[in-house]
Order: sequence, then C-alpha cells, then structure tokens
Amino acid sequence: MTSQPLPKPAANAPPLVLSAKVFVRGLTVQAQIGVYEHELGRGQPLVIDAELDVAMSDPERLSQTFNYETIARTAREIADAGHIGLVETFARRLGAALLTDERVSKVRVRVEKPMALAPDAQAAGVEIVLGREGR
Repeated sequence: MTSQPLPKPAANAPPLVLSAKVFVRGLTVQAQIGVYEHELGRGQPLVIDAELDVAMSDPERLSQTFNYETIARTAREIADAGHIGLVETFARRLGAALLTDERVSKVRVRVEKPMALAPDAQAAGVEIVLGREGR
C-alpha cells in the first residue's frame, strides 16, 4: 500500500482551526480562603492553572479567539469578591465563569494553596473539570 500525499489547501486559504487549547499556568492571586480560624480575615496565595477547549474559526484575529487575559482577570475578580471557604469552591466558580463564553466547551482548573501544608509539602489543592453537556 502506497501512501497518498495530503491534499494541498487552495491558494491563499488559511487552514481551518476547529478547536484550540487556551491555557494559563502558575497564575498567582491573593485570596481570603480557608475554613480554619487562622485563615479567616487574612489573604494567602493561590496558584492557578486553567486549560480551556475553545472553538476557534480565525486565529488571525483576537476577536475570534479566547483571550487568556480573561482567565487571569476572572480569577482575580473571584478572589477579590470576598472570603471563600474551600479551594474546590474557588475552582468551580472560576470554571463556571469561563464556561459562560459559548466558544468554551471544557475547562480544567487546578488551584493550589502553597501554604496549606507548609513546610511539609509544596502545595495542596484540587483539580476539577467542567464541560457542557452534549459536547
């Protein structure tokens, strides 16, 4: 069996992009988070990784992509909104907020609390995956 060469795209036709992974790794935000008395009323760092599956039609224009700055802004807005008890709650809120963009079909959010088990561990946290039904 001989392999056939791949068809060449029409002249000047950009390749079709059906989806992309948009991600932010190692984003640090200050948040009032935790359920223990020593965590109440004080901020502590969270380290966030987020990866989104995004439908994309024309990656040459910013308006046709998902701007990764949106991930950082949304994480900071959630942190600034007030005390949150659990990292699971923070992760779910961030994932749900990012899914409000119809182009986003799936979100993976990882939230680490570097101070949670210090000095015995580098971090503790949670990773969640949220997606739209039927996709």
